[in-house]
Amino acid sequence: MSPSSETTSPNRRAEAVKDLMLANDSYSQLLGLEVDEVGPGYCRLHFTVRPEMLNGFAALHGGVTFSAADSAFAFACNSHGRQSVGLTVTVDYLEAGRLGDVITVEAREESLKHKVGVYQVRVINQNGLTLALFKGTAYRTSNDILQETNS
Repeated sequence: MSPSSETTSPNRRAEAVKDLMLANDSYSQLLGLEVDEVGPGYCRLHFTVRPEMLNGFAALHGGVTFSAADSAFAFACNSHGRQSVGLTVTVDYLEAGRLGDVITVEAREESLKHKVGVYQVRVINQNGLTLALFKGTAYRTSNDILQETNS
């Protein structure tokens, strides 16, 4: 089966993969993540900190920060159309988010090889304060994400 014209350009492919992933990603939807931009090896999304996202000290829970960064990582590393899975991730929490903050999460591809991709993810608030730095390494399978859904 030949690829459809909708998925032949790298940017269109990244959009199609994001749409497919997000439609089936109940957790990202639960967090209220809104994807602003995707492209090959790239994702930028944002969300607003709600009361149920706070920890016992009225700060953004680290698990929410991690989850948002992990979602941006997933959209970026799968954007090329090959199903990718996280091998390792690290996160450094630098500052705490607060109720009402608008958090932007930006994932950028640093290296892409046949089987491994490496991504840096920055989490910032509406004032440009960096809240967290996340690094993810993804294993790239041979599964074509869009081909399998069109079969």
